[in-house]
Amino acid sequence: MRARAAKELIMKVIFFLAACASVLAVLLICVFLFANGLPAMGKIGVFDFLLGQTWKPGNDMYGILPMILGSIYVTAGAIVIGVPIALLTSVFLAYYCPKRLYGICKAGINLMAGVPSVVYGFFGMIVLVPVMKDIFILKSGSTMLTASILLAIMILPTVVGVTEASLQSVPKSYYEGALALGATHSHSVFFTILPAAKSGVVAGVVLGIGRAIGETMAVIMVAGNQTRMPEGILAGVRTLTSNIVMEMGYAAGLHREALIATGVVLFVFILLINMTVSLLNRRASHA
Repeated sequence: MRARAAKELIMKVIFFLAACASVLAVLLICVFLFANGLPAMGKIGVFDFLLGQTWKPGNDMYGILPMILGSIYVTAGAIVIGVPIALLTSVFLAYYCPKRLYGICKAGINLMAGVPSVVYGFFGMIVLVPVMKDIFILKSGSTMLTASILLAIMILPTVVGVTEASLQSVPKSYYEGALALGATHSHSVFFTILPAAKSGVVAGVVLGIGRAIGETMAVIMVAGNQTRMPEGILAGVRTLTSNIVMEMGYAAGLHREALIATGVVLFVFILLINMTVSLLNRRASHA
């Protein structure tokens, strides 16, 4: 018994250290970003940095509003396109998919999750960009809409995985009770199971938003990377992540600090999204 208790204590210590290491890594990232990014905002001016519409490092002009709006618009487009498809796919896998097809469909979705971002970007550049150019008769198919469509494809496995798991975790008694009251299979799924799995669905959407807003390589290859205010879904944009990756390799001095400050803004976006979802979940649990 003592040996067993000692083993359990050792495992508890190991798990505790692993958790501490994760928290410490996040704290170190926060310290690095804020320690290097906030001074740059002070030198440039917070409002000039966040609300400035011109990004010209050669002229010491560091306005990131076009990139902020570009990230928001591209992410919003990806969510609008991808979430309904992911939600319906999750419902199909959980309650409609034949057993013979389930393994194939599930394996395909898992395979999508393992495809590197650069491969998605190459697919978008070779397939989506020419298609968009021909459909809308544009000079270039590298547009905000193209990036949103590509990101919608990329977030599918993330949203589907979390949403399907939450749907399957709902007790079968909910479904059986709805049937007993006279509801059809579809009504039971969409009006009983889905509301019961709301928190899991929201979590899947949030993970999808995090994946979309933090994506870099694929967006660089299809979004056009134009440092100007977004002019519509058929115009090119540059996102916050693209701005950092494209210029960090040769940046120095205030330019480099401004790029790190851009990372701070992106980090704050993620924090705000997570906090908002946590508040919504708390209200839903107390309702």
